[in-house]
Amino acid sequence: MKQTKLIIGVVTLALAGCALVKTNQLSDDVLTQRTAFTLGLDKSEFTITNRQEPNKSSEVYYLVTTKSGRKFNCYVAAGFTSIVTPNSDASDAVCSEIGGSSGSSSGNSKGKACNALLKAAGKC
Repeated sequence: MKQTKLIIGVVTLALAGCALVKTNQLSDDVLTQRTAFTLGLDKSEFTITNRQEPNKSSEVYYLVTTKSGRKFNCYVAAGFTSIVTPNSDASDAVCSEIGGSSGSSSGNSKGKACNALLKAAGKC
């Protein structure tokens, strides 16, 4: 009886594990979508280069260059995702402008995109 419960438990865990995959690769489209949202730019307004996935980790680091010449270091992290909805658990892009102020998540606090939240924080 104990062996039967053990076998059932092992099989259940094995089948549950098949529904999840550790994704180490995020598509370029996912990076572009997340970056466009974070920077408040259209996808056509920037390019992504220097993509790196150190030690086959679940994080992707990359360089973003806008058409106006601004540069950002960015990363997106991936978690466990369902086979049915790949990349649904990818984080938002986290970007810092190269040469921008420290602590700026997108570099917009000094630019034209000043919203109510940035005004309230005294960043405009």
